[in-house]
Amino acid sequence: MDRRALLGLAALTLSAATSAAAPARARSEGGGASTTTFIALPTVTATILRPNGRRGVLTVEIGVDVADPALNTRAQQSTPRLSAAYNTVVQRTASAMLPGAPPNVERMVTQLQAATDATLGRAGARLLIGSVMVA
Repeated sequence: MDRRALLGLAALTLSAATSAAAPARARSEGGGASTTTFIALPTVTATILRPNGRRGVLTVEIGVDVADPALNTRAQQSTPRLSAAYNTVVQRTASAMLPGAPPNVERMVTQLQAATDATLGRAGARLLIGSVMVA
């Protein structure tokens, strides 16, 4: 069981590393400029304590939707800063979790949105959560 979890975690880490190397997703329609407003960011992970005292992993998939073209450009240029801010929020959430308790996703999303606004310098970007997983 533990080996399977480790293999799954290794596969997840590998997929996160390959998605981190890829640029933000952009879709082109009609051969013109990119029209997508979604920016995919690398998966964020943090260490947690399990009820049996062993360590586990909190994994959060994050993206940002930015409709304003100027703010979208700023967000694409700020992806390393956004990732760092998201890592801080998820690590704080993980350290506040009691062993065996689920994460408070609503509070984490509020803090992630605040980190998004602070990093970009103004509101206008909408944080999107793909999944929150505890393993």
